[in-house]
Amino acid sequence: MSKSLGKSPTVLLEKIRESLDKLNEKMEVFIELQKQRRNQDFIVQDLPEALDVMTLLSLPDHLRKTAITICKLGRATAQEVAEQTKRARAVESGYLNQLVLMSYLKKERKGRKAYFFVEK
Repeated sequence: MSKSLGKSPTVLLEKIRESLDKLNEKMEVFIELQKQRRNQDFIVQDLPEALDVMTLLSLPDHLRKTAITICKLGRATAQEVAEQTKRARAVESGYLNQLVLMSYLKKERKGRKAYFFVEK
């Protein structure tokens, strides 16, 4: 017996709405990637294998924005990513380190600076 049979219609409708909202957000990202592809500014086919379109779509919004920025920049510090995303450096540093822990990015220290990049 399905778990959903015991829930009220309102709860089920709310879960459906939340799922549709998430799907809509992912479609917006996909559309944005397609627009960028048309502008030759950022070519989807050039995405590193570790961060292909499906992987990007599966990431939460905050990590996806950081991952796309790293793909555009190639190799960057948290400060450089923060300047692009308009978020605080410490926030970007946390997101970048999460992506490193998830094995989507690599991290390399040179002196006091840490550089993040996608290994192609």
